[in-house]
Amino acid sequence: MIKKILVVMLVLVAVMSNAQEGTSSPYSFYGLGIQKFKGTVENRSMGGLSVFTDSIHLNLQNPASYGELRLTTYTVGSSYSNFEISNQTESSSGDNASLDYLAIGVPAGKFGFGFGVIPQTSVGYKLRSIDDNDIEQQFTGTGGLNKVFLSAGFKVNKNLSVGLDFNYNFGNIEEKSILSRPDVQFDTREITSSNLSSFNLSLGLVYKTMISDKLEWHASVVSTPSFSLTADSSRELSTILLGTNGEEVVIDRQETELEDSNIDLPAELKVGTGIGMPKKWFVGAEYIYLDSGDYSEALFTREDVEYSNASKFRLGGFYIPNYNSLTKYFSRVVYRAGFRYEETGLNINNESIDEFGISFGVGLPVGRLFSNANIGFEYGQRGTKDFGLVREDFFNVSISLSLNDKWFRKIKFN
Repeated sequence: MIKKILVVMLVLVAVMSNAQEGTSSPYSFYGLGIQKFKGTVENRSMGGLSVFTDSIHLNLQNPASYGELRLTTYTVGSSYSNFEISNQTESSSGDNASLDYLAIGVPAGKFGFGFGVIPQTSVGYKLRSIDDNDIEQQFTGTGGLNKVFLSAGFKVNKNLSVGLDFNYNFGNIEEKSILSRPDVQFDTREITSSNLSSFNLSLGLVYKTMISDKLEWHASVVSTPSFSLTADSSRELSTILLGTNGEEVVIDRQETELEDSNIDLPAELKVGTGIGMPKKWFVGAEYIYLDSGDYSEALFTREDVEYSNASKFRLGGFYIPNYNSLTKYFSRVVYRAGFRYEETGLNINNESIDEFGISFGVGLPVGRLFSNANIGFEYGQRGTKDFGLVREDFFNVSISLSLNDKWFRKIKFN
């Protein structure tokens, strides 16, 4: 069983390395792209809230949650996004789909561990501009950053759990620009490709206690120190003939190896709290702070772009009518809803690019034990139409499976 899981995960890692486009956002033109992973479908259906942990679901945003597990849990999630991009005068629309995560968690008494693969950011854009002299520029970008993680959690006592994430980050970003001038026979093409890699750690804590006969209080903290991402880059300069159907015929080509560079990614601190009735309802809030530190446009030079410290706010919860009902299926369904508001830290023309989303979803019991299928829906916006920028309106549909099994059974003989 474990060998099969490892083979599947290695195949998916290879697929993600070569096909990472999960966005068509023009804002993925900046930095390492748009943040792709915002939690499991269960989290995303509650505005991304990751405060709540239990014994049958994986919480991929807090490694301390592995200390809570009581059943081996497999989870896989994917999403579909329909979007509209508009400015003051025109708009366009499209859609895309992607695999969001694959992970497994295994309990072992007070200790639990897990591993998996997650696409973290995504680059995918096509931009075009023509100036007053009919000089045309085309920009395209693909790729993103992924991570493979190994996590462990330990239940210190009945109230407190602690955990550690060990991550290997990897990926590739390729950007291409084509310059066409009306008085020049051939066009100029520049392709810059950067292979990204690094290791980093995250520390997590979960604290739960009953504050009355029926109410339980939850608190969580996750800290991710700043880390350095290594970029091994190369650049190709070419003269090309651009056909009417978009094909690029290379006339002359020159490749250049660039010096390796380091990108200092922001430190992150996540603090959350909530209250609820076990196996009935829960409501919580979460605050995330990103310290931009020395992060800058290390890979590709951009004009009028700055990065600043950023904050994110999440509010959400769930409700279960009757989790152990034997006769009414929909009484065992988990109903979730939430809201999020996020500063991305990206500033263009001195204007902050912010994002918000309103979400809801359901967890549907399936199969044996406590397995479930989760469906989430989110409507949101990113950016603004003002200051010569664009606004993105998006509608996301996310689907995941959270499957439970019991390993290490004791064999009994009569």
